[in-house]
Amino acid sequence: MMLLELFLGFLYVGCFSFGGAYSAIPLIREVVTSNGWISDEALSYMIAVSESTPGPIMVNMATYVGANQAGVLGSAIATFATILPAFLIILLVMVILNKILEHKYTQAVLSGLKPCISAIILAIGAYMLLDNLFALSTLPAFDFKAIAIAVLLLATLFVAKKGFNKKISPIMLICISAVLGIVIYGIF
Repeated sequence: MMLLELFLGFLYVGCFSFGGAYSAIPLIREVVTSNGWISDEALSYMIAVSESTPGPIMVNMATYVGANQAGVLGSAIATFATILPAFLIILLVMVILNKILEHKYTQAVLSGLKPCISAIILAIGAYMLLDNLFALSTLPAFDFKAIAIAVLLLATLFVAKKGFNKKISPIMLICISAVLGIVIYGIF
């Protein structure tokens, strides 16, 4: 019976909490305290713990309350009930979106937007490149360290592509540029 109560209570939270985790706290407080699962003071502590642990607050709180009331199975059921409504809504949106994307008018609109978005991304990239290379926002000086990082990144891409026939992921490029930034700006 406790597992069903946990499921229904946190399904209610998942269905009717809008606006993010902080706006869901009063709803969670209502469900948890009205069922007598944990005290208001313990809930306050759990909110603090949920804010400091990775993951969404609602999911962390559901997992904690479920584990507190019915062990591992209770935590799994409470967590599942919390995320189930959002999961179903996303599935519904994907079905509708796939139907909309099949229409020729939608395809025409998207085809018209692609060059515009590409131009916006290119313009921002060019501005950021020029701003970083020439320090446009501060002094009209030439930033040799930024050029060195750009050249080293391009060399890394070239060696990976031509030497090893591999593509480097954007995340790896970000990590490489971070290390280069630490070395070049921090040491030199």
